[in-house]
This record gives sequence, structure tokens and C-alpha cells, in this order.
Amino acid sequence: MSVPQRRPTLSMPSKPAGGALRDILHHIDLAMQFVEGFGGGTFKDDVRTVYAVTRCLEIISEASRRLPEELKVRHPAIAWKHMASAGNVYRHDYEDVAAQFVWDTVQRALPPLRVVVEQEIARQA
Repeated sequence: MSVPQRRPTLSMPSKPAGGALRDILHHIDLAMQFVEGFGGGTFKDDVRTVYAVTRCLEIISEASRRLPEELKVRHPAIAWKHMASAGNVYRHDYEDVAAQFVWDTVQRALPPLRVVVEQEIARQA
């Protein structure tokens, strides 16, 4: 019986945080695309979109845990601990996740996070 070979990754991040930063940026962009054209009221009525955006936030939360502390210290305006702990709510207390909370997170927290992530990616280049 042969052991399955691991597929090589196509690109390795130049620094350990690179992959997590790219994951965060990708899922911010996805979440923003998913909510495009919605208002707060219409968003909550579209279960599929709420679900997709919640999944993006869950992945952003998990990826934020892989960022080094020195990166987080450079950006104290970002609620890193809250971001990381929010993933537990999305995963374990999902019945308590309100569409309004998801909407507010996308509208208020993701734009400044995107700026920080882009700065850090550029810093690594």
C-alpha cells in the first residue's frame, strides 16, 4: 500500500504571515462581493448570502489566529482578539449569530481590516 504524496503548494509565502494575510484579503473580498447590491434589510432575508458571508468571517477569524503578535501590535485599532474569538461564535454558537451582526461586521470592520492587510502584504514584498 502506497502512502499518498502531498501535493506541493504552488506558491509559498515569503514570510509565515503571508498565507494568512492572503487568506484574509481573499475572504474580505468575497464577503464584500457577496453583499454587493444588498441593504441591511434585504441582506438578512437572503439566507444563502448570510451563510456565505458568515463562512467568510469564520475563515478570516481563523486566519487571524495565524498572524504573529508583532503584526497585531503594529495595528492596535484592529480588534484582533475579538476577531479571533468571533470564529468560535460562528462555529459553535451559530444559532445565536444574527444577520445584523454579520452585516455590521462586513460594513464596519472589514474595510479598515482590508487596509491593514494590504499594508502588511506590501510590507512583505
